Amino acid sequence: MLTEAEVGYGGQLASGALITMKLAFSSYLLALICGTAVGLLALSRSRVIQAIWRVYASIIMGVPSLLVIFLFYYGGGTVLADVVDVTPFGAGLSALVVVYTVYIAELVLGAVRNVPRGQFEACEALAMRRIGYWWYVITPQAARLALAGLITVWMVMLKDTALVSLCGLNDLVGHAKNAAGATKQPFIWFIAAALFYVVFSGLTLRVSALIERRFGRGLAMARV
Repeated sequence: MLTEAEVGYGGQLASGALITMKLAFSSYLLALICGTAVGLLALSRSRVIQAIWRVYASIIMGVPSLLVIFLFYYGGGTVLADVVDVTPFGAGLSALVVVYTVYIAELVLGAVRNVPRGQFEACEALAMRRIGYWWYVITPQAARLALAGLITVWMVMLKDTALVSLCGLNDLVGHAKNAAGATKQPFIWFIAAALFYVVFSGLTLRVSALIERRFGRGLAMARV
């Protein structure tokens, strides 16, 4: 039988799971938008843009995500103390977007470069408008090529949301830590938190398989 206190902590764990999902979805959506924009911009032949991209990517990829989160939370809280209240959620959201924008941009950049050059030449030969061939021809092929990497980024980002609890965010891990300390039963609460990540990762793989099947449908027909 669960005690009244344990039931209460279970409710807190559920609310923490909602915060974790809110942070993960918000971060991923913004990183996907920013990463796609940056990745397409990095296709430019401008040496200035290429230099800026290489420096930005090298710095972000070389710094641990936790350090970026601390920089936004503690550094941002100091610099912006008189302007805005930097919350753990806001700092975590900003840090995850900055970090994963780079990884998604790399995926987009690589996917577009791996679309056969003949596809671009065919669109130009047909005198298609630039926005038209990007939307109808290049983007679907690039999305299929980048899909596996984008799913991997999502799963890694979901786990990285746990790092924000070190800044005081009452997410799933934060509530699990509080419950473990109060009840002196860390095994139960941390296993419960771990099961959430395992179950959600399993659901992600199921959904990703359906998406991959949907994206590969035209490819399968072309091989027949």
